[in-house]
Amino acid sequence: MCGIAGLRGSFAEGTIAAMSARLAARGPDSDGLFEDRDAGIALAHRRLSIIDLSPAGHQPMADASGRFVLSYNGEIYNYAALRAELIAAGRSLRGHSDTEVLVELFADSGPAALARLNGIFALAIWDRRDRVLWLARDGVGVKPLYLARTPSGIAFASELKALLALPDLDRTIDRTALLAYLGYLYSPGERTMFAQVRKLTPGSWLRIDAAGAETTGRFYTLPDYDPAPMDEAAAIAGTHDALRTAVGRQMVADVEVGAFLSGGLDSSAIVALAREHVSQPMNCFTIGYRAGDGDGDELIADLPYARAAARHLGVTLHEVSVDARIASEFESLVYTLDEPQADPAAINNLKIAALARQQGIKVLLGGAGGDDLFTGYRRHQAAALDRTLNHVPGPMRAGLGALGRALPTGNTRLRRIAKLLSPMGESADSRLMAHFEWLRLEDAAGLMAGDGAAHVAGARAPMRDALDAYAVRDPVERALRLEQLFFLTDHNLNYTDKTGMAVGVEIRVPFLDPDLMAFAARLPTRFKLRGGQTKWALRKAMEPMLPHEVIYRPKTGFGVPLRSWMRRELQPMMADVLAPDTLARRGLFDAAAVTALRDATLSGRVDGHYALLAVMAVELWCRAFVD
Repeated sequence: MCGIAGLRGSFAEGTIAAMSARLAARGPDSDGLFEDRDAGIALAHRRLSIIDLSPAGHQPMADASGRFVLSYNGEIYNYAALRAELIAAGRSLRGHSDTEVLVELFADSGPAALARLNGIFALAIWDRRDRVLWLARDGVGVKPLYLARTPSGIAFASELKALLALPDLDRTIDRTALLAYLGYLYSPGERTMFAQVRKLTPGSWLRIDAAGAETTGRFYTLPDYDPAPMDEAAAIAGTHDALRTAVGRQMVADVEVGAFLSGGLDSSAIVALAREHVSQPMNCFTIGYRAGDGDGDELIADLPYARAAARHLGVTLHEVSVDARIASEFESLVYTLDEPQADPAAINNLKIAALARQQGIKVLLGGAGGDDLFTGYRRHQAAALDRTLNHVPGPMRAGLGALGRALPTGNTRLRRIAKLLSPMGESADSRLMAHFEWLRLEDAAGLMAGDGAAHVAGARAPMRDALDAYAVRDPVERALRLEQLFFLTDHNLNYTDKTGMAVGVEIRVPFLDPDLMAFAARLPTRFKLRGGQTKWALRKAMEPMLPHEVIYRPKTGFGVPLRSWMRRELQPMMADVLAPDTLARRGLFDAAAVTALRDATLSGRVDGHYALLAVMAVELWCRAFVD
């Protein structure tokens, strides 16, 4: 796991080194540059040594012929089998790294090699003979890759902040992406806050030839839902076996592997299966939040479950205890994430990864993806309910929608009922997409300066296009498709990568093993969501391995007490960032609309906490990335 950056074109001398310096935290073990100014190419690499810790794994790395030069971020879990194939075919390898396997495999079969990789990666390969640059990103987008088009050429990097080293980077704001960050708290698809910077689509490659012409292709697409005939026993056994295989694959490393352990089903299941591969008690990590200022001194709900799981599994649990003072770290978090994601839960991820690194752990297994494959969110239960709603007459649904929009949102229960009912008068796909919006995009547009409404269709386009292209009609499976394409990739995996790599920790995600994802696509929906119970087959599969109270605990987010913070700890920051003159100078928001929302939220009339935090995140991001 590392950081990469590169340039194709005519860039000022020293640019690639400056980009690399901004990625130093991702690769504290070594760094390297490859530059051919006559050819107009430069590659940078920052290394976090995990497989083959010797200098034989140093990057950028050339293949044996010297034709191909690779800079790569990630891990290839099946590299040993691929290495054996190369040796059997007569290749002579110098070391034992997955990097060498990857560059030799590409030299052998070109972009067709990408489809054979089981791993997480973002890579750049320079063909010195033909002067062709290849870029690629893993199938689900675990590893990020940003592309910037400038007057000097094309630049790319693992993190957006590395692109700030480009003297001619156009920092014009993409207002469609801005609306997405307000409504979703992330930007689905390729858009970023910069109009001239895009994310490379997961599962795709980009080829730039000697003349600068670009072609794209795909080497991986998400498996379509295609339920296989199976009974309960087969569903349970298949789920267990597929997850067990995935976890085993991702234990490959020449350093110690630890794990997140929140006490939830997903992380606990991974630890239960991972401990089969270690001889000593596994080091696991969790977080406890202590409230204060009159709210008592109680730990958040996760900690007792994490302790119960650790005792049952016989693993060593390391706890980081934090309090409301971490709210002050939100500004630095926005810089870490590269994007104005208004989800302070990422702070938890960062604190846990930092504790692991302090304990000498470079690799952690995480539970991301379980909810997105097997169902786990309230919106999946709402999608199941939608099967019935399709039979309700249109006028009745319209009336329910009007009722939902009229409900006050000052408390949690009414807020959830209003969110469920408000889109009832819309089409089935519009109702489904509404479940992914923290703030309806039409309402979010009202917070923007100028004609925010003109960007609503564009902000919804990635999800609408995905649904239009998906032939499967079951609403739960359509919801899972959106999870895997957007919420997982552009929200969860972005903060998972950025918070881990900020402290030099690789976070692996066994639930996103391609074979496990293929099994989940064959698993009938009735074994995912049954009788209102999410992850039914997964829960049943873990009953012999985990305590009942861990398997069937109530669903809680990996969050923080945001609403409390907004009333207290974040008040000084809010006063600065949301001040009318601050908003007016920035020119992105309607200061009067934001002030009205803030007053209504603080008075308890509405719950606009996340919407306000999204506005704050954008302003803080602009200070770091634009100013």
